[in-house]
Amino acid sequence: MDVNNLIISQERTLIEALDQLNRILYIDSISRLILFVVDSSQKVVGSVTDGDVRRALVKHQNINLRVGDICNPDFLFEHETNGFLDLSYYHKKDIKILPMLDTHKQLVRIIDLDKIKSQLPLECMIMAGGRGKRLSPLTDEVPKPMLPLGGKPIIEHNIDRLISFGIKKIYISVKYLGEQIQEYFGDGSSKGISIEYIWEDKPLGTAGALALVNEFSTEHVLLMNSDLFTNVDFEEMYLKLINEKADMVVASTEYKVDVPYAILEDHNNQQVKAFKEKPSYIYHSNAGIYMLSKQIIQTIPKQEFCDITDVMQHLISQQKKLIHSPIIGYWIDIGKPIDYKQAQEFIKHL
Repeated sequence: MDVNNLIISQERTLIEALDQLNRILYIDSISRLILFVVDSSQKVVGSVTDGDVRRALVKHQNINLRVGDICNPDFLFEHETNGFLDLSYYHKKDIKILPMLDTHKQLVRIIDLDKIKSQLPLECMIMAGGRGKRLSPLTDEVPKPMLPLGGKPIIEHNIDRLISFGIKKIYISVKYLGEQIQEYFGDGSSKGISIEYIWEDKPLGTAGALALVNEFSTEHVLLMNSDLFTNVDFEEMYLKLINEKADMVVASTEYKVDVPYAILEDHNNQQVKAFKEKPSYIYHSNAGIYMLSKQIIQTIPKQEFCDITDVMQHLISQQKKLIHSPIIGYWIDIGKPIDYKQAQEFIKHL
């Protein structure tokens, strides 16, 4: 959304405001029809909605009334920032549009709160270079991340979710049929973000591509697999990483193991002390989503194979703080045909 379309001079009339609000309907999708009223220096002095205009017309019966006379001077706003922005207060208040103003109270951009859940100071890398052999023949001519799911590619579900958490810069590591991914998303401008492609000349593992980025501009980086279908809460992960002063947080999912037999508990003399009848054990398994300090990335050797589990093991050996964050929601790792079929059925009910 071009914010210039949302700006109106305080000298404009109500009929001109209605005309501008009507034109917004045909320009872009926005959750609430609203204009931001500015003075001669482009300072925002209030907001006006279509409802405000209608009520003013009913009350005053004057289509030539100035917008500045009926606007709301106590509108909610935030100052522009690239840092973390907690939007929970505005969501609870059912605010739809949050204007971001600079130090001169000029409009920089808006946050559509029906589309954006949070603003996280993170850049992201999506790993999308794998061959996906287990999904052959589906992946013989199409890279696994581009397999359709609910009308769009698997990877696009992940990109759209990242966007909903305010992430604006995404790197995609590509190798096998990566041209298809690059052609589909381009530079990301069609989605209002920036996408850069990291080409792997040889397999570099699940973390090696991170070292190919010259410099991440955020203090923490999000790394994730491209073939996941999940509603993971990235904000919850980020806050856990920051609040617990951890070096890295791994998203986890529960993995349940049902033992169909009684388990005997004994000692060295093989005397049974107790037993459990057909017990179930729950483990926290790696969900393929990670947030880590960019200082850790500097320890990854360039152009060498490195799995993220190697990085995790190094952190543990160095007594760094590695934590996990359980996913409360759905998570499907689309690695096999049965997983893909499950995701195709699941999305029908969302």
